[in-house]
Amino acid sequence: MILLLLIAIVVPLGLDLYMPVPDENPMTAERVELGRGLFFDRRLSVDGSISCATCHQPGRGFADRRPVATGVHGRQGRRNAPALINRGYGRTFFWDDRVRTLEEQVLKPIEDPDEMGASIVDVAARVNLQAEEIRLALASFIRSILSGNSRFDRFINGDRGALTLDEQAGLRVFRGKGNCIACHVGPNLTDERLHNTGVAWRNGALADTGGGGGDFKTPTLREIARTAPYMHDGSVATLEEVVHFYDRGGRPNPSLDPEIRPLGLTAEEKSQLAAFLRFLSGEVQYGAPRGTDPRPLVRGTPGPPSPAAQRSGR
Repeated sequence: MILLLLIAIVVPLGLDLYMPVPDENPMTAERVELGRGLFFDRRLSVDGSISCATCHQPGRGFADRRPVATGVHGRQGRRNAPALINRGYGRTFFWDDRVRTLEEQVLKPIEDPDEMGASIVDVAARVNLQAEEIRLALASFIRSILSGNSRFDRFINGDRGALTLDEQAGLRVFRGKGNCIACHVGPNLTDERLHNTGVAWRNGALADTGGGGGDFKTPTLREIARTAPYMHDGSVATLEEVVHFYDRGGRPNPSLDPEIRPLGLTAEEKSQLAAFLRFLSGEVQYGAPRGTDPRPLVRGTPGPPSPAAQRSGR
């Protein structure tokens, strides 16, 4: 795995210019656009009823509004469909971190009986592509899904009028008393690690073991206003409820993360924090730009963190 500079895809304000791309799967306009077509293709499901976009809708931050994913034949999954934005920067995949790369991740929903329920061999024959082509193309397309240039990004890049005074107060709560930055750090506002916040602790036991101890991946906060409901099980309906959950210290259990503790936020601070979170939504882009040369979209060598990230202390 090497770090490469995206030049043909315009990286939105607030994100690092350098994205991890594996040597085996360099991004090309042709491959990204093949992946886009596959992402919206219902032939990837066993009965032709759903596509990847059924649970990962562009207008909803590439998530959906259901508490848990619904697959073929109306089958209910166990977990909420996570937002796919900025996953090219990701280091952990699925809520429980059971795979290490996008290339591993993309075929799993196709083969899951509670999701798309298909055989990859059958899907490959149906779309007249090799399984390897499907795998690489879907991963490339997902790397093209980027969100940035929010009012928050403009604020930390010097536009002091981008946030209202109330939202700026919410940012101070986020960084200070709320201790949100213990887990929501970096340009993508996630540490890409697993934590036990007590969401899965019910009636004295874990309803879902997650990564092993009731721990789940920290989701990005980008586009958070568009990706309700929240938590790995979709059990929290609004941002206000999310803030209240963490203010009271999550749900105590034997494996609760040490960073999760009662915060003692005032009603005003809760309101300010929720207001700030809503303005982490910005511009979502995906696919290769029109007229892009079909040769690889990536060039360059590793570089330092973006100036925005350095200035914001993320």
